Amino acid sequence: MYKLFFLLLLIIISCGKTQEPITITSFKTKPVKETVIDSLNNPWSIAFLSEEEALVSEKDGNLVKVNLVSKEKKVINGFPRDLTDSIRVVWRGDNSGIFEVLLDPEFKENNHIYLSYAAKRQGKGSATKVVRATLKNDVLTDIKTLLEAGPFTREYYHYGGGMTFGVDGKLYVTIGERLFKEIDEPPIPIAQDLTDKRGKIYRINPDGSIPDNNPDYGETAVPGIYAIGIRAAQGIAVQPETGKLWFSEHGTRQGDEVNLLKARANYGWPIITTGGYRSKDYVPPTIKRAVYSDPVWYWQHTVAPTGLIFYTGDEFPEWKNDLLVPGLSRGSLWRFRIENNTVKSAEELFIDDRIRSRKVAQSPEGKLYMLTDEDNGKILRIKNVSPAIKQ
Repeated sequence: MYKLFFLLLLIIISCGKTQEPITITSFKTKPVKETVIDSLNNPWSIAFLSEEEALVSEKDGNLVKVNLVSKEKKVINGFPRDLTDSIRVVWRGDNSGIFEVLLDPEFKENNHIYLSYAAKRQGKGSATKVVRATLKNDVLTDIKTLLEAGPFTREYYHYGGGMTFGVDGKLYVTIGERLFKEIDEPPIPIAQDLTDKRGKIYRINPDGSIPDNNPDYGETAVPGIYAIGIRAAQGIAVQPETGKLWFSEHGTRQGDEVNLLKARANYGWPIITTGGYRSKDYVPPTIKRAVYSDPVWYWQHTVAPTGLIFYTGDEFPEWKNDLLVPGLSRGSLWRFRIENNTVKSAEELFIDDRIRSRKVAQSPEGKLYMLTDEDNGKILRIKNVSPAIKQ
């Protein structure tokens, strides 16, 4: 009580000295969606060249440059010729195409961009591939393969393809295990097999070489592995406050997760899952001495979480440093308040306005955008129509 009394007294004295009224600012968050650009062919990722211009990868189309003001779209030429065909136009079950587009942290100096996509090989099928290219005058040149997660197979699912740079300057890449049904798993499941490139998260240098301080999985392991037990992770993002990496993971029948990435962690697939299996008769093997990492969060229903970010803008003060996660299955957008690696609160946004959401991204000035996964794909601006209220 005494502290409160002296605080009130101090305020009264202060007001008497300045002869100015006290201004109390409160915030009321009311997000709305506004279409910025449409007619995109299932956009997957966005990388801002400036506040007005961005590169957008169309999963079933091209790598394009868009102007968010003039609405102009321009195809970037020189994309690798081994990109898979647009089979999905005929068969909706095909997940192949172009995935992430990512700028080098030193892009202004070196013009390097990174691309993940489904690459084809004649007579063998497809595999997830990561390349680095130089972007000049809207053309890709000097294309270098950094990672090719074979074998090439005729399964067209769960490529992964999420990428980000960590605070350590290393490139982190998510690679899916590619199977649709668990009954097709080999005796040592793909995501648990250290000699198989699929079902892993990789940590590599920007030129594709392997960092000396990567986890040591042994001489027979695939180079560059950072974590294993991955089914179909697409989104991966840095938490600015801590420098930690978080990623989203698709389950089968439920089992969608948000995970904290740790070196040498095993996220369990398909030995353990927070959901069920597509193959009801599948019994996972027991792997001796294996230690599995639990998700930080998992849903009780199917969400199909995708490209997530930590929000650091100013337009939504109440969201500062929160994790935003879009979803395909229910067309949702989730906001998580995280403290000490623990989800303290979760809010589902736009529950009355659902749309398949592939990616959320923040512009250099902090504006919030979302990509919709549609044939007539859109870049949506998420705006706060109730800014600060002064009283």
